[in-house]
Amino acid sequence: MDSHPLTIEFTNTNLHLLIYQLGVFIMKRKAVLTTGEVARYCSVHFRTVLRWIERGDLNAYKLPGRGDNRIRIEDFLDFLAEHEMPIPAELGEEVNNKILIVEDEPRMARCIERVLHGTKYEAVVATDGFRAGAYLKTFQPRVMTLDLQMPGLSGFDVLTFVRATKELCDTRILVLSGLGEEELTQASLAGADAVMSKPFDNDELLATINQLMESPQGAHV
Repeated sequence: MDSHPLTIEFTNTNLHLLIYQLGVFIMKRKAVLTTGEVARYCSVHFRTVLRWIERGDLNAYKLPGRGDNRIRIEDFLDFLAEHEMPIPAELGEEVNNKILIVEDEPRMARCIERVLHGTKYEAVVATDGFRAGAYLKTFQPRVMTLDLQMPGLSGFDVLTFVRATKELCDTRILVLSGLGEEELTQASLAGADAVMSKPFDNDELLATINQLMESPQGAHV
């Protein structure tokens, strides 16, 4: 009987989404992989993995003493993405459904929370840009709704920070603002995945969030 794990083939459109979800799942459980584990996930001999490492295709580091190789999860994910390789089915078990609501107006924050109530999403509220920065790293949301006008760090500051930070740059950002079209266009150019004016239609808001949850970063909706 074939001992290799089952695999699922994904389209290029969905590849980065699944790789992100894979990272969310296994980073919480294991920070590094052995060459044998990488070989099993990729259905190859472990010597093939060693060749990938020797050629510089797959980043790894050596343990002191015996010199065994270890591969960081993020390096393995980058390798899979670069080579468009299938994701082992056993790893694609969890999806990040977290949403960070960055809104300094309590009434508006409650309105967004009501739209999300009863959905599969888990949401928290940050009332300013500084709290948003902290939540982004501890809560690790898949999607962030972002007001542009806030005390302290503005929405534009938060947007710039997210897109410039490697571990946060894949966060999907939906700008919700009462500012004019010019500011919304600037937000889109600065890296927002979607923009909506306030007041917004509740059904449209939820539909946009659903699209962002399913779309690769940079695919504007």
